[in-house]
Amino acid sequence: MCGRTSCHLPKEVLARACAYRDRQGQRRLPEWRDPDRYCPSYNKSPQSSSPVLLSRLHVEKGADSSERIIAPMRWGLVPSWFKEADPSKLQYNTSNCRSDTIMEKRSFKVPLGKGRRCVVLADGFYEWQRCQRTNRTQPYFIYFPQIKTEKSESMGAADGPEDWEKVWDNWRPLTMAGLFDCWEPPAGGDCLYSYTIITVDSCKGLNGIHHRMPAILDGEEAVSMWLDFGEVSAQEALKLIHPTENITFHRVSSVVNSSRNNTPECLLPLRLLGRKELKASGSSQKMLQWLATKSPKKQDTKTPQKAESDVPQWSSQFWKKSPLSPKRGGADLLERWLKREKEEEPVAKRPHTQ
Repeated sequence: MCGRTSCHLPKEVLARACAYRDRQGQRRLPEWRDPDRYCPSYNKSPQSSSPVLLSRLHVEKGADSSERIIAPMRWGLVPSWFKEADPSKLQYNTSNCRSDTIMEKRSFKVPLGKGRRCVVLADGFYEWQRCQRTNRTQPYFIYFPQIKTEKSESMGAADGPEDWEKVWDNWRPLTMAGLFDCWEPPAGGDCLYSYTIITVDSCKGLNGIHHRMPAILDGEEAVSMWLDFGEVSAQEALKLIHPTENITFHRVSSVVNSSRNNTPECLLPLRLLGRKELKASGSSQKMLQWLATKSPKKQDTKTPQKAESDVPQWSSQFWKKSPLSPKRGGADLLERWLKREKEEEPVAKRPHTQ
């Protein structure tokens, strides 16, 4: 299952992270629709709004189906045929859609047949591992393995928020397969766009935490095929829905247990939050402050836009993790975050990255 995600990146950064090539091979950035409805958060739960990628053809007749837009949508699909005036009266949970029953349930079969496929964007998602002895749960933050870039390699000692921004500006978002639908209130009014995340059996690396995981689209080719409903049939697209081992994770604080908590502590590694130097380090405090306050509304409007050549591109599943050299100061905090250490993985199962 997938019941909690993080997506805190500013909308401009998120758009750059979703750079793609259209059918003519031209590098493009997806255009935002209703960007003011995007609310960055470290702790998103069902019924909140999250950004999703979809084909431009869904909103513009005659558009090229390979072109993309980003639009905030409600998490928890409200079927177009739902007759009640209040969508919250839907009697069943549609935040997730099991891949093995997708063709059996009308709520999901109908939008799939209409080509309403989308990609849900997130920094990563949270899952809880239950300890059988104590019946307590341990939350984990799960995300794509990250790689060094020219920007992150030049960090050195991070003495200011701008240094941390270089790291987040190159974060590879998690891309999860989803379906969306458009519901019109019976009495009239604005249409409600909502989505569901498709889930599959967990990969071997995550099975020790939970038996289900989101269907992750790993690489630009998979994302393109899933979105391009004009060229790729539903039957072909469903072949992309399967577990992937190309993930990594770390333990996080129980502060994430409450969806009301929206702070950087939700996704920082548990061992780092427990260290005294995290509280004492000025650089670490600046990082937390930046992560907590850096939002589209609070960004400096004078910040120049980056050149197109600086736009990061999604790579395929053959991305490799480069070993990170030890650093001193605040930079060590985040670099250690991007390393997997044995003590923070479940004993029974360990992740495997391709």
